[in-house]
Amino acid sequence: MANSLDVDKLERVVKSVYQDVAENPDEEYHFKMGRELAEHLGYPPEHLDQIPAEAIESFAGVGYYFDLAGIEEGNDVLDLGSGAGTDVFIAALHVGDTGSVTGVDMTDQQLEKASTLRDDAGLENVSFKQGYIEDIPFEDETFDVVVSNGVINLSPDKAQVFEEAHRVLVPGGRLAISDITSEEVMPESIKNDEDLWAACIGGAEQIDRYTTSIEAAGFSVTDVRENTQYEFISDRASNACEKYGVKSVTIGATK
Repeated sequence: MANSLDVDKLERVVKSVYQDVAENPDEEYHFKMGRELAEHLGYPPEHLDQIPAEAIESFAGVGYYFDLAGIEEGNDVLDLGSGAGTDVFIAALHVGDTGSVTGVDMTDQQLEKASTLRDDAGLENVSFKQGYIEDIPFEDETFDVVVSNGVINLSPDKAQVFEEAHRVLVPGGRLAISDITSEEVMPESIKNDEDLWAACIGGAEQIDRYTTSIEAAGFSVTDVRENTQYEFISDRASNACEKYGVKSVTIGATK
């Protein structure tokens, strides 16, 4: 990766954007948000009806992967970059009382919002933890399923994220993610633009490199599908999509 991307600045910019997403979901961003987006991506309305509406307000996912995650009752699930908690709360519907769902996020405001919503809903098998997806704060082989939605592209070290996901999964565990990738390798001018990273574009990895990184971590990739219903809304983001084939994909893999 180019040395001229300021990783510390990137973290500050990303935190700032997603702090706003938590606190001001009605503002305008490069990307769509909320319940309309979730339904458009394939989230069943009857599932959305069962989780806190305020979480869905701040939903900024890029795909629907639950059909690939194969979450079963009693599973322990980890969500990387859990935001305001939409996917964590959806996963909790699948694991039942005997399972657990944990969300990890680096943005305090998202964690506070998600934790408050969890407490208000009385969900004892749901927890949220401050942390970085490149350094997951859990022991080896802790989870049955690891999920992530629109987040790994924000990491400057994706290979490390996949290695960490592999480490915390039990043998035979499943990885299910939706994320932004690109058809072509991004030019340095875009890769070094922190604002475009925060918009989920600057960090979009070329799709073949992306899946190769997953397999290099020890996974077998089982499914790759394009989420054609996802689209960016700002002109700047849309231009990059057209020029470099930036797109949302959903990927399933097993350890």
